[in-house]
Amino acid sequence: MKRTILLLFLLISAFAASAQNTSASYIEKFKDNAIRIMHESGIPASIVLAVAMHESGCGNSTLAQQFNNQFGIKGYDEHLLVKRKKTVNTHYKKYASVMDSFQDFARIMTERKQFSHLTEELSHYDYTGWAKGIQHSGYAASHKWASQVLGLIKKYQLNVYDENPADRQLLAAKTP
Repeated sequence: MKRTILLLFLLISAFAASAQNTSASYIEKFKDNAIRIMHESGIPASIVLAVAMHESGCGNSTLAQQFNNQFGIKGYDEHLLVKRKKTVNTHYKKYASVMDSFQDFARIMTERKQFSHLTEELSHYDYTGWAKGIQHSGYAASHKWASQVLGLIKKYQLNVYDENPADRQLLAAKTP
């Protein structure tokens, strides 16, 4: 009887874990969106991906699941959010798609005065400068935010998406 219960518990746990996005699946699913945003805005694809991964828990946060909000961006409209079986009013932005969320993040980074100087000062290869610049410009309250985002970039080698396509093909050819 104990073995049956244990086996049932393990199966349920495995099913629940498989239903969530992993870092690898999130990167694979949204890397092309991040690269497109980089070419349109000059923001490194690694920054777009790492910030989205960090802020949304790789798409597993309540905001990401219910609102397609990958960056925790607030807005003016009020929406109902179901969180832990409770419905609450929230002012987080709700997007029609994840790509809309990515594009709004890029718009904020390029059009808001507090961040727009970064596109003028930094290239799309300088992900370290971008992470520190975004933090210093007031994007997040945490003093560890930039180091956490940089940690994701380094752990998953997201900076490879900041290179041009020819460099990525060379890297792929060298990798066994």
